[in-house]
Amino acid sequence: MEPLNRLTAETILSDDVLTEVFAQEDEIYKARLLLSLTDRADELGVKKKFEQLVSAYKRVEREMQRQQRQQKPIMLNNWTNFEGPYDRMYCGSWIASDSGIYSQTSGSVEQVACYHPILPVERLRNLETGEEQIKLAYKRNRKWTEIIVPKVLITSANKIVALSGRGIAVTSENAKLLVKYLADVENANDDDIQVQYSSSKLGWIQGDFLPYDTDIIFDGDSRFKQIFESIGEHGSRNRWFDYVSDLRRTGRIEIKFMLAASFSSVLVGLLGGLPYIVDLWGETGGGKSITLMLACSIWADPDESRYIGDFKTSDVALEARADLLNNLPMILDDTSKVSAKIRDNFEGIVYDLCSGKGKSRSNKELGMNRENRWRNCVLTNGERPLNSYVSQGGAINRILELECGQNVYEDPQHALELLKSNYGFAGKEFVQVLKDIGVDTIRSIQEDVQRQIFDDEKTQKQSISLSIVLTADRIATDYLFKDGQYISIDEAKRVLMDRNEISDNERCYRFLLDKVAMNPSRFDLDTKIEKWGILDDGYAIIYNAAFEALCKEGNFSKKSFLSWAGRKGLIQMQSGQPTKVKKISGNSYRCVFLKLDDGADRDGFVDVEQMELPFK
Repeated sequence: MEPLNRLTAETILSDDVLTEVFAQEDEIYKARLLLSLTDRADELGVKKKFEQLVSAYKRVEREMQRQQRQQKPIMLNNWTNFEGPYDRMYCGSWIASDSGIYSQTSGSVEQVACYHPILPVERLRNLETGEEQIKLAYKRNRKWTEIIVPKVLITSANKIVALSGRGIAVTSENAKLLVKYLADVENANDDDIQVQYSSSKLGWIQGDFLPYDTDIIFDGDSRFKQIFESIGEHGSRNRWFDYVSDLRRTGRIEIKFMLAASFSSVLVGLLGGLPYIVDLWGETGGGKSITLMLACSIWADPDESRYIGDFKTSDVALEARADLLNNLPMILDDTSKVSAKIRDNFEGIVYDLCSGKGKSRSNKELGMNRENRWRNCVLTNGERPLNSYVSQGGAINRILELECGQNVYEDPQHALELLKSNYGFAGKEFVQVLKDIGVDTIRSIQEDVQRQIFDDEKTQKQSISLSIVLTADRIATDYLFKDGQYISIDEAKRVLMDRNEISDNERCYRFLLDKVAMNPSRFDLDTKIEKWGILDDGYAIIYNAAFEALCKEGNFSKKSFLSWAGRKGLIQMQSGQPTKVKKISGNSYRCVFLKLDDGADRDGFVDVEQMELPFK
């Protein structure tokens, strides 16, 4: 085009100028060019004529675009003819174009299978169940969308109508045709449709680790999509490592132990361990929640309502969450905020989470659903120890308790902002380290640690769990942080409980002694009150019915306790029976003869407060 200052009143109205302008593909440049030409036409005194010509050209352009939209593209018979990123697929007798999917017989159009483009583009085979899902691509409002649905959903006319909720134009009227069309396309293009192995679980899958290894894709429940999407690297790796290294150098056991516990989750399955819970408890304002977020930032976004969950849910939802995470840590904030269902069965929840296996459930076809399974570590926090919510020794045995002191972080707000902006690097690197050093090396480290923390007085289950945590601490310290800030063995052993503290029967014995000491009037013959028995010669002689009621009150097993107490010599036996006949107030009763505490501990030392001193 000639420069504007050279255009005359005749040339500016010529077809050559406007043809060149309307040939421009850049709409912004075209608009600016028209504005400049309009100003030049005004200078030449032909502005009105120029604007009339521009209007005419615009009408012609709109008409050409309309005709192009109405013009049908070249159709290939027996093949899909969709505009978009997907290759043509053989569809047999179906007519498949951007105007929809139609059945045809002898070239005549009959019925509508779908009013818009749709086709199967990928099959997903689940590694745990062998079940298949299908990835469908469909086009609505000139935009392609992909969804993954169970294969059984598109093989039944009754079920496929559920896809209408995802924006697919399917009703009870065209459902059968759409099912047939999708089946025909899938079967006709079986060799071309890629089969992708998938998993609905995270963590170790046949030697790979999901989501870091891309050979396996995630096909889990859409309810947990936010958890999956929260896992990954974000922000600056160096900022995270520099900050966390500074925190480790403060020597706070809360920081180092919760970091190690989070890392240890991916070791549980490799070392053949059972799941366990690490609970950080203490007064509010100490830094419990930030420490939980710190542990989360190893793997995922620690922001609220992303990866971290809570107890305001049901046992079924917790089980499903654990199954999804599989080997990644399950992090639950604030044990005090629980739903009514969880509160009434907290002990059962602890058992279930630490069993690594969900309940068996049948389906509508009277078959069995896949059992939920996991091997990980559960991280929790609260103002009270988690042990205070449970009473059974088996549940307590699965919990490592750590008290959180005050002022763990000098600047809590800075810690929050940094962790929310930088996360996900350490977890991926830790998994790669584990692959590089191999399971044999990991097991050797764990066995060495376990020998160091072994103690006859401590419970073995807790010791095994602690050894896995310390193994993770050693590996992370040596290969990631390289700062020598190990958790010391002596410091770590403080979280272990003595066997006697955990034994149900030992605790039952202490409970019974406390009840006897607290209720002296129930063992004398003078006070007008319901009696439990009598005290005689160092024994509490308790009516059998009263003894059973006391065990039930403490949630202990009477049968288990009497068997244990008989072996320990804490009750008198008669003909192999744990009860004896005793005459009280002229009547004979079958009673439990419970030995009262003589003040001696397990090492044979005597409490001096109970000794009769030789001088006063």
